[in-house]
Amino acid sequence: MTTAVARQFRIRGRVQGVGFRYWTQREAQRLGLSGWVRNLPDRSVEAGASGSSEQLNEFERWLQHGPPGARVDQLEASVVEENELAGQAGDSAGFVILR
Repeated sequence: MTTAVARQFRIRGRVQGVGFRYWTQREAQRLGLSGWVRNLPDRSVEAGASGSSEQLNEFERWLQHGPPGARVDQLEASVVEENELAGQAGDSAGFVILR
């Protein structure tokens, strides 16, 4: 049995206005992760994801580059409690884009 873990990510660079949130949602869904992604006022993007360590490692590798048109200058990742992520996404299931 695989234990679920959760991570929160902060992505800086040219990551707003290039479809980053939509591509991130698509990649997270492909990997079977649950969580969310949102733009922040400082023009960075924040994401929270829950899944297996292997899924999250692959997701983090993807976030280091992002979609075509994006430029990731900095990626910060931290381990968080799953309930911290769930509270931010409300009752939503799967991987959602927060406004």
